[in-house]
Amino acid sequence: MSQTRGFLAPFLAAVIVLTVTPALAVEDGRSVVNEALTLLEAHCVQCHGGKSTKGGLNLVTREALLSGGDGGTGLVPGKPDDSLIIKSIRHETDAPMPHKARKLSDGSIATLSAWVAAGAPYPRVLNKEGVQLKTEFAITDKDRSHWAFQPVKRPPLPLADDPSLSSAHPIDRFILAKLREIGLTLSPAAGREALIRRVKFDLVGLPPTPQEVAAFAADASPDAYEKLIDRYLASPHYGERWGRHWLDLARYAETDGFEHDAVRPHSWRYRDYVVRAFNADKPYDRFVLEQIAGDELWPTESDALIATGFNLLGPDMVDSADQVQRRQNTLNDMTDTTGLVFLGLTVGCARCHDHKFEPISQKDYYRLQASFTPVAFKRDLPVATPADREKLDSAMREWEQQSPVQELAKLDAPVIEKLRAAKIRKLSPEAQAAHAVAPERRDTEQANLVLETAHLVEVNDNAIGSAHSTDDRARRSNLKDQIKKLPKPPQPPMAMALSNGKGAATKTFVLNRGEYSQPTDEVSPGVMTVLAATPGDSSAADLPAAGRRSRLAQWMVDPANPLTARVMVNRIWQHHFGKGLVASASDFGVHGQQPSHPELLDWLASEFVARGWSVKQMHKLMLMSATYQQSTTPAADDVGKLTAADPGTQLYGRMNRLRLEGEIIRDSLLAISGRLNPEMGGPGVFPPIPKAVLKGAKGWEASKNLADHGRRSIYIFARRNLRFPFLEVFDAPNSNLSCPSRERSTTAPQSLTLLNAEDVMAAAKSLAERLEREAKTPEERIALAYKLTLGRAPTANELAISEEFVAAAPMSELCRALFNVNEFVYLE
Repeated sequence: MSQTRGFLAPFLAAVIVLTVTPALAVEDGRSVVNEALTLLEAHCVQCHGGKSTKGGLNLVTREALLSGGDGGTGLVPGKPDDSLIIKSIRHETDAPMPHKARKLSDGSIATLSAWVAAGAPYPRVLNKEGVQLKTEFAITDKDRSHWAFQPVKRPPLPLADDPSLSSAHPIDRFILAKLREIGLTLSPAAGREALIRRVKFDLVGLPPTPQEVAAFAADASPDAYEKLIDRYLASPHYGERWGRHWLDLARYAETDGFEHDAVRPHSWRYRDYVVRAFNADKPYDRFVLEQIAGDELWPTESDALIATGFNLLGPDMVDSADQVQRRQNTLNDMTDTTGLVFLGLTVGCARCHDHKFEPISQKDYYRLQASFTPVAFKRDLPVATPADREKLDSAMREWEQQSPVQELAKLDAPVIEKLRAAKIRKLSPEAQAAHAVAPERRDTEQANLVLETAHLVEVNDNAIGSAHSTDDRARRSNLKDQIKKLPKPPQPPMAMALSNGKGAATKTFVLNRGEYSQPTDEVSPGVMTVLAATPGDSSAADLPAAGRRSRLAQWMVDPANPLTARVMVNRIWQHHFGKGLVASASDFGVHGQQPSHPELLDWLASEFVARGWSVKQMHKLMLMSATYQQSTTPAADDVGKLTAADPGTQLYGRMNRLRLEGEIIRDSLLAISGRLNPEMGGPGVFPPIPKAVLKGAKGWEASKNLADHGRRSIYIFARRNLRFPFLEVFDAPNSNLSCPSRERSTTAPQSLTLLNAEDVMAAAKSLAERLEREAKTPEERIALAYKLTLGRAPTANELAISEEFVAAAPMSELCRALFNVNEFVYLE
């Protein structure tokens, strides 16, 4: 280890013992030896190997090791406590190692101690260049040939020799080309009642009203369907529907998770930003840029700052005893989620080692992470416009100049300093050192450590009061009473966001086994080598260090990037058709699913870019196709052939029959029963939940404003450790992870929920009251009930059965029965 004073000579001779002592099992022994040698490579060989042999010690080869250092007692095989090498790394000597570097972690010291206890076996040669020994991860031509890593090439439309398809929709031509190979064609078009229901649920997430259904059915104009799509795309509720899809990907929640599940008071602004972005049809490339690097590219725009909250939406153990590890966990989450959401790649597997299945090296992982390493995590960032911020700052300065405020601040200052100092002394050594540096002199790593531990050194008002003398407490109480009478200063809107740290850019290293305490090679910002512009040149994957995240984001939305457009159009297709052209929506890698229609995927991706990355235009493009407008039931002559040839509907010879998500089922209950509150945005609301669930639950008190109970489900407070029970039953995702596709289970609790849940009972009662108000006779009320719940009139047989039923039971029971019909929760 660096600057050693020859204390390893006896150790060198003793290493002739190469066998693992019985104290370790074979598997454990191999692990300890490998980890110990890796630690030597990472922390010691740089000064004691190859050209550099400080203290006369060379750790490169076994022969060099046996030749010893400059003298002194260093190692007692089998006795780590008596070995100077172990005492040195424990910082128990006057030559602590590594020299002028951070002390090794407790785990690393324990590994080296176990290695010495096992006789210090040394079965392999260390890297002569003084860096970690590692076989270079090679990208092959086969890796690059994977379809998703190839540039997007706009293919010609198929079936060009068929004159009957000259005016056919482009999507239909790609679908028909595959169907014709097995002698099939598209299924008949869905009826207008089914079609409007499908379109409105897909775009808005609410059921069509009877008036909408009747108007569409009666509209004989050739553009009736197109006008319907345009109207729903223009609805402000479109953003709520499609924002929910994005929030699944972004692992959105309003709490931290883990044991305390603390509330994040500003995260809802990110949710509202997403809704606004979809409603405004913000170009997808701009949407990506804002979420990765909005603060770098548009630092004065509040939406751009709010958008970067995407990076901090994952779970966070704020009270972790190891704040350095906590920060690393957040950086890992940023890196993993960026790869999954925007690139459709499972990069997280390369955090601890080269990816086992994909051409992604561990170095690639940390090159990607290097774009995020300098960031400062700010969960309370003002997001007012510059003009508004100046007004707010001016008002705050005036407020602080008032006499009672100044006197209280002066009185409390020494007490606060003393209490904070006591709390700082309980932090890790690294955090204590960071707090000791003046703010203007902190480097990025120190500034981030201070930010991450700020909540641990906060001093609350009660503690300040208790620390004062009796006389000062009385004086303080009087000052606080005076301050209460002063007009309160305006508060700026706050958001959960991040920004670049100040000072020198934090270095990024490949971490052995993903452990922050085991840094190896330093890396520069970059992208996956397999996606580099120049094959065979790993340096082509480098990104400029200046404006790291903005450069990364710009690379992502470059039309030459083979993944970004493909991944997003596949997600849009998935939500309209039930499955993506690539079924593994967040895994376009070698072990992901192959696209069912690769040419169609590329045509859509190229069209997406050509249309200015407009998501709404892609909706319309897909919905205008005959493929989307198909019935879920094939033509009678084709049922058997289609079922046999395409049981999984991969060829889209008919429309998939899809169950609605839990949020849309609940929103439909509210809309149909007349209880839906259309108010948009704002902090999450708390509808009532069953008492049995509330028992022992933390942080759920029903909103006192009863109107909030009828808000759309996207606005329900998103607590990580307590998902809203109704939604959880219907496969609400785990918000700890990015969710590319929800499960669609069929379970008994779902049936029981639709029969007995309080939400359902309340909806049935309110719907019955609505029917009483809006229809006169039992027959009219039954017909209206069917139109509201199923989007169609009852058949003669259904009407007869329903009339018989309501003659013996309340109308609310018929409503509840209709909520349990498959048609209510499935789209035909």
